[in-house]
Amino acid sequence: MDALAGIREPNPPAEAGRPSLPEAHASIALPVGGHWFRRFLAFLGPGYMVSVGYMDPGNWATDLAGGAQFGYTLLSVILLSNVMAILLQALAARLGIATGRDLAQACRDNYSKPVGIMLWLVCEAAIIACDLAEVIGTAIALQLLFGIPLIAGALITALDAFLVLLLMNRGFRFLEAFVISLLIVIAGCFAVQIAAAAPPVAEVAKGFLPSKEIIANPAMLYIAIGIIGATVMPHNLYLHSSIVQTRAYERTPKGRREAIKWATTDSTIALMLALFVNAAILIVAAAAFHGTGHQDVAEISDAHRLLSPLLGLGIASTLFAVALLASGLNSTVTATLAGQIVMEGFIHLRMPAWARRLVTRGIAIVPVVVVTWLYGERGTGQLLVLSQVVLSMQLPFAVIPLVCFVSDRRKMGDLAISRSTATVAWVVAGVIVVLNLKLLFDTVFG
Repeated sequence: MDALAGIREPNPPAEAGRPSLPEAHASIALPVGGHWFRRFLAFLGPGYMVSVGYMDPGNWATDLAGGAQFGYTLLSVILLSNVMAILLQALAARLGIATGRDLAQACRDNYSKPVGIMLWLVCEAAIIACDLAEVIGTAIALQLLFGIPLIAGALITALDAFLVLLLMNRGFRFLEAFVISLLIVIAGCFAVQIAAAAPPVAEVAKGFLPSKEIIANPAMLYIAIGIIGATVMPHNLYLHSSIVQTRAYERTPKGRREAIKWATTDSTIALMLALFVNAAILIVAAAAFHGTGHQDVAEISDAHRLLSPLLGLGIASTLFAVALLASGLNSTVTATLAGQIVMEGFIHLRMPAWARRLVTRGIAIVPVVVVTWLYGERGTGQLLVLSQVVLSMQLPFAVIPLVCFVSDRRKMGDLAISRSTATVAWVVAGVIVVLNLKLLFDTVFG
């Protein structure tokens, strides 16, 4: 007897109503039979699109500040947040594949209308905070590479809407190829910079071990929570639960189990790349700035100016700026998709991709232009770090519903997670909530 024969389908309203991201739903065919590697390649893509959010410009500010101020100590936070991200993204993929509903749709199906609207507004705030980081990062990259003023660069980022529209019209697989190509550029740039920095291996290894000082030192904790907020992105959970459904896997118990396996493998490998990039940013900052009289470097433009002379590599600063621009462009694609998925899932409101992008980006551009006008480059750097802390504050509102859903056999059937996995997931959710409460307390009373 087939070992999967006893598996039952998830209960209604699974896959009822309009599918998530309908223009790309089940649009990518999978090979029938053949070597397992061909199946893996067919599933490869969504994990890399999700990983973009884990190395967007917001990460740069927090990682640079962490490395410059505290050396390699916060590498343990990057590792912890990446492990948390791997687990949470695997749960998001499982939800989408097992139920045929993305996280936003699942929230709408299972919560009252007021709760659903509240969760939607919180998620929109997170997307705007993420978009804020992308606007700042892209504007800074344009200034560093081409000398374009920050305010003009911020306004130019509105044209990203048309880039997304062009890519979507070419097909979802083309979109994934574009994202993966830019990820390779980012990783290559930092590989060269790591080699030039030649950090002490023992110190780097020690940095991956947890330290009590991270909790005890309010300044270090602020950066640490910013790193978690920049790494574990709330809107990525909504995004991943949707785009895994672009594969035309069999909507049967056996097909779903195989899809969950490959989707989890895809996202885990992709997030290891994100771990490398985030760790590389902090390591380069620690090697170049910490202990060399530049511990106060927290601005991306300052890092760009100092990298080449401090590392003794003329191209280092240029590579840094190129990677930043690639990061900003990539983040544009995934944030637009996430915004569409969230809006359609929570309130069933459809907007053209370009219109959605212009609205979100317009909201993000305004504070960047105002802060740049009033406070200059340093103000935008502080706004960038603040946006990541805001993102971290939104995390519980996405993580807690996700863990509830994937633990519920009434919704997931036999594809619900085990008790042990649920326990770990709730511990992760608890850590996120506690860290955010600590940050809120320190902000109000500290």
